[in-house]
Amino acid sequence: MIMTTTPTLEGRRIAEYRGVVFGEVITGVNFIKDFAASIRDFVGGRSTTYEDELITARNQAMKELEDRAYKVGADAVVGIDIDYEVLGQNGSMLMVTASGTAVKFE
Repeated sequence: MIMTTTPTLEGRRIAEYRGVVFGEVITGVNFIKDFAASIRDFVGGRSTTYEDELITARNQAMKELEDRAYKVGADAVVGIDIDYEVLGQNGSMLMVTASGTAVKFE
């Protein structure tokens, strides 16, 4: 499955649009990760704890997007957009949404 942020793919002609597809992931950050990140926030520097969580959530959202494109018979997903939101009373949940247009090539 070809997945791209561009609206077209060089050298390929889109024959059919199969609709907009999404991949959504909502993940909670547990107490230990939150505690480790708060220490990093206090002393400064990068929080690999949160970075790893973000990477995992993004990869899961992209995989879900790809799976849904396969289900509608697409060859590719073009125009992919990824959005991030923080949810929950204490901002302890992360939502990653990936969306794009499922297409079929000639």
